[in-house]
Amino acid sequence: MSEPIRAPILEVDRIRTRLGGEWLHRDVSFSIPRGQVVGLIGASGTGKSVLLRECIGLQRPDGGQLRLFGEDIWTLPLERLNQVRRRFGVLFQEGALFSSLTVAENVAVPLKEHTALPGRLRDELVTMKIRLAGLPMEAADKRPSELSGGMKKRAALARALVMEPELLFLDEPTSGLDPISAREFDHLLRVLCDSLGLTALIATHDLDSLWGMVDRIIVLYRGRVIADGPVARVAATDHEWIRSYFAARANEEG
Repeated sequence: MSEPIRAPILEVDRIRTRLGGEWLHRDVSFSIPRGQVVGLIGASGTGKSVLLRECIGLQRPDGGQLRLFGEDIWTLPLERLNQVRRRFGVLFQEGALFSSLTVAENVAVPLKEHTALPGRLRDELVTMKIRLAGLPMEAADKRPSELSGGMKKRAALARALVMEPELLFLDEPTSGLDPISAREFDHLLRVLCDSLGLTALIATHDLDSLWGMVDRIIVLYRGRVIADGPVARVAATDHEWIRSYFAARANEEG
């Protein structure tokens, strides 16, 4: 199936998700065009991480459609779904690196699973992605337990980039980082998205990330999208939860 011309890279259409007998998502809808960096926010338990897992085909919603690159991922045969998955990268919460593998081995995992590249070419590509993620090359032979929090995030980002994706999904990428490391990661991610032409959907609680590097934010509240637009416009929305969320940053600065 060919991808429709100028179709959004991601379309979330009336997604409904039920967990533990309760509705987590109630007709969640939005779309993301190519080249946009989008923040997804909401209170804890709103289902941001669940929605990301649904978008990448790891968890099936109870209703609605999810289209990636113009294709409904829940109607695709497994072989075609795996082809679609090669077009996006994922940075899970806490990085989700394999503790028994070195950084280089972690970054190489998708290449070993999805390609038949010869070892030398695979190693060159891994080295390039490690450098692209801002890690020193001496980190390549270290295991995750030997890395700082910021270096773990960069290693996970290198792995997410190794298949040359068009789209990135990131779940709380700056959680656990000190403010300086968090802002450095934000800057790196924005530079990579702009220079490589990447689209990104970022689930986050980090207000500074929102103000500093996204083009747009989507707000989930009680199972629905209650606001969607540029950060300044959403921050001015007259809604109790949104007001309290953005007031936290104002209070910190005050």
